[in-house]
Amino acid sequence: MSLIKQLWIAVAAVTLLAFGGSMIISTLSARDYVEQQLQVMNNDTANSLALSLSQMPKDDVTVELQISAQFDTGHYQLINLRDPFGDTMIERSDAGDGNNAPDWFKGLVRLAPRPGIAQVQDGWQQFGTVTVQSHPGFAYSALWERTLMLLFWFLTGAALVGAFGTWLLKRITRPLHGVVEQARAIGERRFITTTEPRTTEFRSVVRAMNRLSQRVDTMLTEESRRLDEMRRQNQHDELTGLLNRQQFLNVLDMALGDPEASPRGALAVIRIENLIELNREIGRERTDKLLLDITERLQSLVEGSPKSATGRLNGSDFALLRPGQGRPDELAAQLSATLDALSAMWQTTTPPRLRLGIAGYANEEARPTVLARMDGALAAAEQNKLGSLGIHVAQIDEQRPALDNLTDWRNAISDALATEQARLAFYPVVSCGNELLHFEAPLRLQLVDQWYRAGSFLPWAERLELTSRIDLLAVRTALARIRQTQDPVGINLSASSLDTPDFVETLKGELLLHPDEASRLHLE
Repeated sequence: MSLIKQLWIAVAAVTLLAFGGSMIISTLSARDYVEQQLQVMNNDTANSLALSLSQMPKDDVTVELQISAQFDTGHYQLINLRDPFGDTMIERSDAGDGNNAPDWFKGLVRLAPRPGIAQVQDGWQQFGTVTVQSHPGFAYSALWERTLMLLFWFLTGAALVGAFGTWLLKRITRPLHGVVEQARAIGERRFITTTEPRTTEFRSVVRAMNRLSQRVDTMLTEESRRLDEMRRQNQHDELTGLLNRQQFLNVLDMALGDPEASPRGALAVIRIENLIELNREIGRERTDKLLLDITERLQSLVEGSPKSATGRLNGSDFALLRPGQGRPDELAAQLSATLDALSAMWQTTTPPRLRLGIAGYANEEARPTVLARMDGALAAAEQNKLGSLGIHVAQIDEQRPALDNLTDWRNAISDALATEQARLAFYPVVSCGNELLHFEAPLRLQLVDQWYRAGSFLPWAERLELTSRIDLLAVRTALARIRQTQDPVGINLSASSLDTPDFVETLKGELLLHPDEASRLHLE
């Protein structure tokens, strides 16, 4: 429960207690006072009426007129005249309430004033006894109105006190909101400080939170630095800063397993064949300088290519991964140029002998297959015992036709679209409960008798403005597959297709022609 609610509950409880006590005391006091006043008025009226009756003729009409006149001039409940024998001679009474007080209230503050009694004389003889009882209705009304007025002022006071207390409490507890925001910021790794309030108790809390924020900031910064250092030690070579063997192989696995990556790439390994001899001849420091020179030149080849990577597999082997490098011989030429320059700088009695094996790979090939091809190329390079640099390039066993220019790509893609040489590759998408959601189905095109992934032909199709035709072919192929198997299928559409004026209408027409299949088609 909030402090504001607790405050209002406390104000209501105090108000009820104060009102109850005040009402009881005030009402009882007023009741006693009114009761006394009514009794005095009864006595005075009875004596005055008895004196008047004693001095006037005692015929029945005159006496009745006098009693009626007295009854009509005041608020009386009863005026009664009895003879000396107790028989009623004249009586006037009023049984009505004559007030607006509720019955339950009259029951709580019941008024019971004693009536006024006086003797009426007829000369030296007793004529009778007059009894006067005032009506208590006006007294009940006065007490009820006073109680209502008391309740009104108590409620008004309670509302004012509660409102002022709410405002004051919000003002006093305002620093707590800053503390809550500071705690939330610490959970979000944002470390802020708040101004210390004037309230002594809150000032100590805010000061402690500020210190906690600073200490957590310092602690997390230090832990982050340590984690970065440990990550670097676990993933990078200590001397060169390149990826170590395990991390480099992890990067290779990701490059091979990415279905959206370039379909071809190249992997190169540079081996310092005589590293032990160099270490013995030129010393450890100069050998380390040679390793750092090789590192610098390899790093220059991967600058601007975020998917490329370099690593140190062991003491004498360096590796270079170039996804998208469709021609391994081009990479061989680049490495040959930079390593020839390095060899020229290190002309010693025992110059470094570098052996370079380069292997092309296709996307989704198994890592052992790629590494075996690379090892074969490196073994072939090591067969060259002459010269400081030996290079061998191993091509992919299954060669794909090269489409080198825009005209070749236009002709190949146009022929595939005209003959609908397309198919879908299916990758099941399942939920956490291992239930099939749909099949992710990237498009494949047959170009020059070879099947190409979307990552190969889509950049050329974008340039040739053929993506809308390719996407429509993908939609038709997916609808045909759904019609055969009833399996949900998801395909990818190019954003540029949506800018083509007729694409959306044509797509809409295809979907309306096949509503059942369209309900199982996912578009991304």
